[in-house]
Amino acid sequence: MEPAKTARERVLDVATDLFYREGVRAVGIDTIIARSGVAKMSLYRNFASKDELVVAYLEERNRRFFAWWDRATGADDDDPRERLWNLIAATIEKVRHPEHRGCPFLNTSTEFPDAGHPAHAVIAAHKREVRARLLDLCRRVGASRPEVLTEQLIVLMDGVYAFPQSFSDPNAASAVREAAATLIKAQTAKAR
Repeated sequence: MEPAKTARERVLDVATDLFYREGVRAVGIDTIIARSGVAKMSLYRNFASKDELVVAYLEERNRRFFAWWDRATGADDDDPRERLWNLIAATIEKVRHPEHRGCPFLNTSTEFPDAGHPAHAVIAAHKREVRARLLDLCRRVGASRPEVLTEQLIVLMDGVYAFPQSFSDPNAASAVREAAATLIKAQTAKAR
């Protein structure tokens, strides 16, 4: 039997679900309190403000994202080309899930355009880590210009995340695969 969740865990679970499904600005603290079953005082004991809760939400999504990435890409010593293709396939599969609502980092950044908002630091760190991991894969596959391929694949992936509804059409997934294949082939043709 699982141990009972703490008030902090319950609040964060509810906030993570609601912020992702409905948007951060659309969800009020009172809703989170009601759904988590914690007292207002308990919420504020764990999160001094809604901004602090938003940061915790993004940190949790970041943890989940990179756990997903690690499962999708496999071990570091696996074939890098296979790892890259696994990532693309897993991304396509992820956005096809009926509960997918886009990238939580892109979604949150559009809700908080002020670069001084504390959420932006978490979002920027997440994007830097995505870029670093993808650049490593692009270098390992022998891309002639790995930085360029990395940026191209990031634009493609962000586009995939930004339009999840379009992936109810199976042809859309094929288009993403073809675009990725074209980009990768153009950069690795000499490496083969």
